[in-house]
Amino acid sequence: MKDKLHTYHVNVVWTGNDGTGTSSYRGYRRDHEIRAEGKPTIAGSSDPSFRGDPTRWNPEDLLVASLSACHKLWYLGLCAQAGVIVLSYEDAAEGTMLEESGGAGQFTSVVLRPRIVIDATSDAKTALELHHKAHEMCFIARSVNFPVTNEPQISTAT
Repeated sequence: MKDKLHTYHVNVVWTGNDGTGTSSYRGYRRDHEIRAEGKPTIAGSSDPSFRGDPTRWNPEDLLVASLSACHKLWYLGLCAQAGVIVLSYEDAAEGTMLEESGGAGQFTSVVLRPRIVIDATSDAKTALELHHKAHEMCFIARSVNFPVTNEPQISTAT
């Protein structure tokens, strides 16, 4: 198969100008909208630690969610190909970010904790092993410079 280049277009629009712009650090909201043609708008802000709105998604939430969703999508596809019937999948993903004294920072790790229920006719060992393959294939996990680990739990429906 030939390599393919994929391009993604999003618009991030700041909606937090309360009339005086960024005239002071506390004088504006960090609110923004993430938009893409044909998709619902995502209400964004910064982390509440950085004066953001806790009811909106922040970039850190979205990074962890992207890693979790990418892994899940690969995993489900690999299971379908291998004859493992997944009945439910839920991930309690957690990311850790280090904020340095100067204000800069970076993620140091993300742990995915998927809880999967498979059909009684499916092989639990294969279901567990496919997490390793999903991690190897995940576009997002392959693009970050910090460890992404998996702690899956597989159970079989009775």
